[in-house]
Amino acid sequence: MTRILAGGNKGRRLAAPSGLATRPTGARVRQTLFDILSPVLPGCRFLDAFAGSGAVGLEALSRGAARVVLVDNAAAAIAAIRENLAALKDAPGEVKVHRQDARLALAAYGDQGVRFDVVFVDPPYDSPIYEEVLEQVGTMGLLEADGVVIAEHFHKRALPETIGGLERRRVVKIGDHCLSFYRAAARRNEAE
Repeated sequence: MTRILAGGNKGRRLAAPSGLATRPTGARVRQTLFDILSPVLPGCRFLDAFAGSGAVGLEALSRGAARVVLVDNAAAAIAAIRENLAALKDAPGEVKVHRQDARLALAAYGDQGVRFDVVFVDPPYDSPIYEEVLEQVGTMGLLEADGVVIAEHFHKRALPETIGGLERRRVVKIGDHCLSFYRAAARRNEAE
């Protein structure tokens, strides 16, 4: 059973979609992720692009995120997210839920000029779309200037060091999982 690890809803149980289509982010990975993100969470705008049960985004909400957007294209995942939101009805902050392919949702947010402080990307591990999604986030203006994109991936799945105007600044390995942290690529001095 997945639980909220810290913050205002600490200990709250979360429903998960049935079946093997969704791989929930484990407690150890979430704890590591949020230990690293703790300085930027209060008041941030957080996008979970492959939300599953919503555990990562709802953890961000519990820890002080002002706005959380949860995107998933599976009906079972959206049902679990809505069940979890009902259990967290007193949580401060705004939550939006979209049943949509993450790439379409990212394109729509880019067209609307919506920006995020934190974007979490965790497609199925065998998915070929990591690079496509990272490229979208970097090129569509979805990230605030000091924002961060985190991709959770299998430790044997290599992700590019630079992509779509983003550069990887850090990789944290937790068991068989990795968290790759990307930020906007540093602008180079034209005289260099």
